[in-house]
Amino acid sequence: MYNKIYSPTMVQQVTRGIKIEVKQNFEGTFYKNHKIHFAFGYIVSIENRSKDTVQLNSRHWTILDSLNKDENIDGEGVIGKKPVLNPGETHVYNSGCLLLSPFGSMKGHYKMIDLATTRKFNVTIPSFKLSAPFALN
Repeated sequence: MYNKIYSPTMVQQVTRGIKIEVKQNFEGTFYKNHKIHFAFGYIVSIENRSKDTVQLNSRHWTILDSLNKDENIDGEGVIGKKPVLNPGETHVYNSGCLLLSPFGSMKGHYKMIDLATTRKFNVTIPSFKLSAPFALN
């Protein structure tokens, strides 16, 4: 069974001129291996407000599930891409995660590089809550 419920929330943060905005929503529940799973989707917007051209090289996520141990995920780029952002440009992508409970959160950072100076830096992905609306009462 899959129940789709839309309940968006949004967080944002600017690090070194790079604005990260995350909108999350609860997608629904389904059963897998005799366990209920809670599906959450999120849309990330990465806006280059700096004067420099930058590239996103990798990501690090910490996923906190209230009924499970924390999970750390590292990977190249985002959704198979290593976007280059000129000043004023924005890259948007969709992704998601599964939890074993109706509550959790995610946070992390992107490893970026300033293409003019080859200087590497981290951009914070602000912490955002994952919560199934029906479980909030």
